[in-house]
Amino acid sequence: MTITVGFVKERNEGESRVAMVPETAEKILKLGWQVLFEPDAGVSAGFPNEAYPEMCQMAKKRNDVLNAADVLVGVDALSDEDLKEIKNDSVVVGMVSPYQNQQRFDQAVAKNITVFSMELIPRTSRAQAMDVLSSQASVAGYKAVLLAASEAPRFFPMLTTAAGTIRPASVLVIGAGVAGLQAMATARRLGANVTGYDVRPETVEQIKSLGAKFLDLGVEAVGEGGYARALTDEEKLTQQQNLAKHLTSVDVLITTAAVPGRPAPRIITAEMVDAMKAGSVIVDLGAEGGGNCEPTELGVTKLVNNVKVIGPKNLPATVPLHASEMYSRNVWNLLNLMNHEGEFVINWEDDILAGCAVTREGAVVHPAVTGIKEGGDKS
Repeated sequence: MTITVGFVKERNEGESRVAMVPETAEKILKLGWQVLFEPDAGVSAGFPNEAYPEMCQMAKKRNDVLNAADVLVGVDALSDEDLKEIKNDSVVVGMVSPYQNQQRFDQAVAKNITVFSMELIPRTSRAQAMDVLSSQASVAGYKAVLLAASEAPRFFPMLTTAAGTIRPASVLVIGAGVAGLQAMATARRLGANVTGYDVRPETVEQIKSLGAKFLDLGVEAVGEGGYARALTDEEKLTQQQNLAKHLTSVDVLITTAAVPGRPAPRIITAEMVDAMKAGSVIVDLGAEGGGNCEPTELGVTKLVNNVKVIGPKNLPATVPLHASEMYSRNVWNLLNLMNHEGEFVINWEDDILAGCAVTREGAVVHPAVTGIKEGGDKS
């Protein structure tokens, strides 16, 4: 049986990425599978209809794709309306927001739809090529620095001019995950003096390797799965007291601390913001999880005691071409695990496929979803 892989135009507000770029479509066609897409699905990301291989099929309308696709790949979680149109016994692959609105998965179960969550890809070496959290965080870290630079009232690099020497900006990045490290590297490329902080001691060398200084606040918190554990009340107090002193000399603060499925850790209090220099800029990448900074509001830029606090929403979508290319490669690497000499086969013995499946065989199976449904919000 010939497999049809479909993709549609993303409809969430502000979403300009596309799940499949021409490069990935070409790889799928080479397997002998078909590619079906909604007209203009990739236009907002910089991929017009004619950019896709001639062997791809362009549907007349969205529902034609939803009704026909054996495998539907997407960026954002599907709406209830789309789920009603997806055919029974199909496969859905995308960033399906597994921690939100679990009723969607009940709909999928009722239609025996197998849902793979790109956010739940196991954090293993073998799965790195499918890790969308890392690929999209890299985009966010890069863009956060450009956003800060455009909003700051000062230059990032040191400049020697006829009007005198301009000192470089002082940038502090909190969190040395993928987004944080990319932010540090980008700020360094722009010529700023960069300092990085993370509670995980193994990040010290990573921060220094980028030419940044490491800020030691006297707190270490090693957790599981590469994430930091929650701090004790005493550790939080020590962290905040020492951090508050350092923030008074910072021009730009970028916070990136986040754990999927949980509220973003609150690191910066309103009092700490008030004590920062007038004209300082904060870009809070934890905004979608409630914010690392107390005054942060998602999607809002505001002045707090002459400090500009920015709560960006979906930064990867502001760099849609490269973000889509990276995301699409992640999706392709996952789909290729289901390729057995051109035949579409889901091997449930594969730890990656089993580890990111939310629904399969008519049931919700992932503990990230079943745990919430049975015991309430884990956070």
